[in-house]
Order: sequence, then structure tokens, then C-alpha cells
Amino acid sequence: MTKKLNQLGYLGWIIGVSALILFGCSSLRHELFQSNAFDLGIFDQAVYLISQGQPPISSFKGFHILGDYAAWIFYPLALLYKIYPSVYWLFGVQAAALALGALPTWHLARKAGLKENQAIAIAFVYLLYPLVFNANLFDFHPEVIAVPLLLTAVLAARLGQVGWFCLSILLVLGCKAVLSLTVAAMGVWLLLFEKRRLYGAIALCAGVAWFMIATQVIIPFFSGAETGGVERYSYLGNSVLGIAENIVFQPRVILEKAFSLNNLEYLVLLLAPVIWGLSLQGIKPLVGAIPCLALNILADYQPQKDLVHQYSIPALPFLLLAVISSFAAGRGWLQNKRAIILWSLVAFLSLAKFTYFGGRYLESIDTWQATKQAIAQIQTKGSVYTTAEISPHLSNRKLVMFTNANSPHVDLNAFNYVLLNVRHPGWVSSQEFAVSLVNQLKNNQKFQLKYQRDQVYLFVKVA
Repeated sequence: MTKKLNQLGYLGWIIGVSALILFGCSSLRHELFQSNAFDLGIFDQAVYLISQGQPPISSFKGFHILGDYAAWIFYPLALLYKIYPSVYWLFGVQAAALALGALPTWHLARKAGLKENQAIAIAFVYLLYPLVFNANLFDFHPEVIAVPLLLTAVLAARLGQVGWFCLSILLVLGCKAVLSLTVAAMGVWLLLFEKRRLYGAIALCAGVAWFMIATQVIIPFFSGAETGGVERYSYLGNSVLGIAENIVFQPRVILEKAFSLNNLEYLVLLLAPVIWGLSLQGIKPLVGAIPCLALNILADYQPQKDLVHQYSIPALPFLLLAVISSFAAGRGWLQNKRAIILWSLVAFLSLAKFTYFGGRYLESIDTWQATKQAIAQIQTKGSVYTTAEISPHLSNRKLVMFTNANSPHVDLNAFNYVLLNVRHPGWVSSQEFAVSLVNQLKNNQKFQLKYQRDQVYLFVKVA
């Protein structure tokens, strides 16, 4: 008992340090103006508006946040903003969720009969998996909260704790509509392979029911359109049900799309960090990863086929469960704790994007101080028009929009502040477009140039 407590204490320190590192990295990226209106600005604005008792209508998207991915998890998150409204709450929640995934991973390993050293090694494998670090860097996405919850749901099922299982499933479904497919697939795995019929039936029914409710009722009602991301599968149809129908009745199209070098590269990247621990004897848990992998493989959208973005996050718990299952069956290329951690460390150093802090994230450092000073001049909750990268620093307000050279016809008079960075005009903008805006504002008698330094301009509406 004492030894187990010592192991948990050691694991607790690892989780705590990991959470601090993840929080520090995402916060630093944000401070360097590398976060974006899509998606951090969208979510920060929505949570802020909920906390203020206002309808969470995203000025970036033009509709209610529930019309995005039916993610009602933003409502409980808004309680944190009632304490103090700050985007750093989202970074903190994300870092804590990703780090805490190591705890149920350790418990699942011990429950499967793995030795203490092996269980700790598997926890390290989780924390060093490159996607954990990379997804944490890429703004904030509510589906990361589902990672420890999916692992907890499996642990609850194996411990026979139906209450904790249902609570975990409920929260997972609230993170993003598409996770309902992962929950349903997990239900199939629990039902057919784990022989836990009650838990499997609950997950399968809840997943299917929420998928239909979210995609056919909630999202269309709040957005007036199909669920987001449907355009990435346009070759299969222009609606969720149309795509599902073509998947079933046009398997040839699916096969032609699935078997490509691009998808092969994606699968190699995904499996490389844990390939040493996968075996045919332990492959059954991967049933839960099928929806996530299928969506990524079939998408006409490159970010779904890398370890940089969050799209593969729902598959991670099942990759870990497959490794644990292989170990429990006495399989796996590596059995030594030191060798396992060394492999994971090499994978992390090869695929984690910590190198961005030495290059990509410093691209706008020359205007960093000027931008910070300009933001400090915006002391009210008035409407703001600015760049995509500055937007998340000013999204605690009802109206904020980012400059877009592809949609140039914006009524500048609708804004109280216009903050532009001509040297670094931002995503979907250009220097030419930024210069034209500066010239328009200089000739607009309703605006006054309040701040100018290093080609950073802040205009304030005076009439």
C-alpha cells in the first residue's frame, strides 16, 4: 500500500510539472502573438459572453457558439470567467486536462496487471506522445478535455462504476459533436470485446443519439447550416446524412481516397511513437479510434493528417489502451522501462513542435512591444477591428473582427477601435490591404490616430 502511494505521489509530481510546462508553452505562444482568431478568439469570446449573461454569438462566425460543434462544455467553463475573465483559464484547463490523462492511463495499466515500472513507463509514453504537446500549443480546443474523460470512462467500466462512467461519457459528448462517434465506437468495443454489455450499450446509444440530435437539430438551429467541416468531404456529399449514405453505398470512392501516400504518411506518424507496443493480441481497443482515423483519412484537409493539430486527439486514448492490452498479453517489442521512455523521448524530440519557439513564433517579435503598448490603449469593451493574431488578445467583448483581404468591404464606422500591424498584417491579410486601411482611416474624420510605432497603428473613433 505504501509503495502504491509512493508511486502515485511520484506520478502526481510528473503530472504537475507536465501541466505547468504545457501551460507555460501555450501562454508564451499567445504572448508572442501566434494564437489566432480561429479558434482561440472564437472560444474565448463565447465563454466571456456566457459569463456576462449575454448570448454567445461569435462575431467571427456570425452565429451562436452551439451552432459551431454543439459544445455545451463552454457553459461550465464560463464559471471560471466569472472569477476573472481571462483567456489563460482556457490554457490552464487545456494543460491540466492533457496532463491529467496520465493518471487514468496509469490506473488502467495497473488494472490490466502491468508491473509498477511498466505502468509508470506507459504514463510517460502518454505525456511524451508528440500530439499532446502539439495540440496544447495550437490555441485551445474543447476536445482535449475529452482525453482524460475517455480514459476515465474505460477505467470506470472496468471497475464497475456506472455512475462515473455515465458522467465521463456525458462530459465527452459536451466537448464536441463529432466525439459522439468515438463514444459510440467505444461502446461497440466494450459490448463485443470487453463483454461489458451495460456500459457498451450506454455508450453506443448515447453516442448515436447525441450525434443525431447535435448534427440534425442543435447545430442547424443555432447556425442555420450544416455542421462545420462538412465541406472537407464535399466529394461525398454536402450534408452529414448525405456523406454517411455515400460512405455505405459508394465503397469504391472511399477506398480510392483512403489508399494514398498522404494517408500512409499520416498513419506512420501517428503510430511511430507507440509502434513498439502494438500487437495483434492487443489491437481490439483500436475499435474506439476508428471514427477519428476514418474522418481524418477521408478528409480533403491536410491539417487532419498530421500531429500538429488537434484532430487526432480522440484516437490517443485507444492507442494507449492497445499498448496496455499488448503488454498485458506479454507482447510488445520493448519491455524495459528505460527503453520505452527513451523511444518516447526520441519520438517527442523528432515530432513535437517545441522548435517553433526558436523560429516561427519569433517572426513578429520586432513589433511585439509596439503591439502590446497599442493593446494597452484599448481600455473599454468597445468594438475592435484588428488582425487575426491580435484578435484573441481583445476577444473579451461583444464585437471583434479580424482583417481579411478576401472580404475587404467592412464598415469601419461599426468599430470603436481599429488596430493594424502593417509589417505583420496577419492571417488572410496582406501588407497592401493593411496599408489601404491605414490610408482610409487617416482620411476618415470619425477616427483619430492614437498610437503609432513600428508600423503598428491604433485608430480610435471620436464621433
